[in-house]
Amino acid sequence: MKNPEAQQDVSVSQGIRIMFYMMKPNETSFRTLEEVPDYVKKATPFFISLMLLELAVSWIRKGKPPGRVDDSLTSMSAGILSRLPRLFSRSIELTSYVYIWENYRLIGLPWDSPWTWYLTFLAVDFGYYWFHRMAHEVNIMWAGHQTHHSSEDYNLSTALRQSVFQVYTSWIFYSPLALFIPPSVYAVHLQFNLLYQFWIHTEVIGNLGPLELILNTPSHHRVHHGRNRYCIDKNYAGTLIIWDRIFGTFEAESEKVVYGLTHPINTFEPFKVQFHYLIYIWTTFWATPGFFNKFSVIFKGPGWSPGKPRLGLSEDIPEVTGKEVPFSSLASQLIKIYAVVQFALLLAFYEDTFADKAALSQVTLLLRVCFILLTLTSIGLLLDQRPKAALVETLRCLVFLTLWRFGHLKPFIPSLSLAFEVDVNSNTCSLHSHTVQNTFLITNKSHSFTQSVRILKNGHVYTLKGKTEAGADQSLAYGLSLSPPAFQSSSPRGDRKRSKA
Repeated sequence: MKNPEAQQDVSVSQGIRIMFYMMKPNETSFRTLEEVPDYVKKATPFFISLMLLELAVSWIRKGKPPGRVDDSLTSMSAGILSRLPRLFSRSIELTSYVYIWENYRLIGLPWDSPWTWYLTFLAVDFGYYWFHRMAHEVNIMWAGHQTHHSSEDYNLSTALRQSVFQVYTSWIFYSPLALFIPPSVYAVHLQFNLLYQFWIHTEVIGNLGPLELILNTPSHHRVHHGRNRYCIDKNYAGTLIIWDRIFGTFEAESEKVVYGLTHPINTFEPFKVQFHYLIYIWTTFWATPGFFNKFSVIFKGPGWSPGKPRLGLSEDIPEVTGKEVPFSSLASQLIKIYAVVQFALLLAFYEDTFADKAALSQVTLLLRVCFILLTLTSIGLLLDQRPKAALVETLRCLVFLTLWRFGHLKPFIPSLSLAFEVDVNSNTCSLHSHTVQNTFLITNKSHSFTQSVRILKNGHVYTLKGKTEAGADQSLAYGLSLSPPAFQSSSPRGDRKRSKA
């Protein structure tokens, strides 16, 4: 039985409360995992709104934006990369959890109990603390998490700088919860814990008084992102700072925080941001003598080397002066504007790909992912001003034209197609749906072909098939509201039928 008060649609007021973990149990309790909304996806407008608000506040207070364009583009690129695997499979954090729940659970707490809801809130946050701590203290886990710390700015876009690999280790720390907490309750709090951490990535909010004693705040998290010696390995909290106070990893903000890695990577190329530390571990592993030392390279702290403590020595951490100059792009303003425009178009394409993934073939999905990767790489190379940047961007444009020509891409701004005519000249064409929405238009005038297009509508996949003679004009599925009569022809000669969409 569904909870009648729980809603999958998120209103503006709910969206704001979701970002601050202020939802009520009766609003966010679901019997099955399938009923749980994708709160992270629904929060996208609120991400953008808060980033614009941060920009406005920073301009008013300081007369400048809260970060740099090149760094923000790199952070958002990492966020896109981190979510691409979900086009092909469910998150391993949920898959592993469901497997344990179905096969090894000891008891099943009631999914609709407020006590279960609040217990899960604490349990997920506790699990996050220990995952986050190990992600800083175990070198192979740091290889994933370092991506998030590689930004030398600290603003809301930094929260989006996520690792592709992190989820492949974080699930371990939540697995014990599957012994007694239903997956639907866990899935809600896993998302809320992540969303709460978005707003604390900012410098425009100062000390929050008594809230600093209990909650993780921007002040506490600024310390966590610092590369000052007093900031290293501190403040691992997700939502509640009490875990750091209990386990001795708390540090209050004092001197000015300098952000980023202790050894900056000095690049905006997204694959280097993601993979550079794995390469470092690989080379260090083979250069280090002795089996146990090699083992330690992988499983001890990032600062460890033979003869040193597990987490290394604090005196090995480079001193900061507060006058450090962040690595910045030497690209011209024109190139930066071009990069921003291309990223904005890619973002629309990325969102559309996720929205239509159930209606797209695996080949089309794979080609789209490759195009996304190529575009992000090209933007990074342009910002880095690499010699091969122009060549890669030219190749990217050619790939775009090729994919568009063969129907694997669609217009970046489909909303411009507000009204059009559907022309069909076919021997057989049928559609089993009264109305199909949120699709787009494919037209072919030059070749004979038989085409099958899958369309997603209200969670169901419909198939539209059409066979067209050379020179005929056929508009197949994908876009606005289309009705069955526009796709039915009983004439064996294929007389043209026209319907206003």
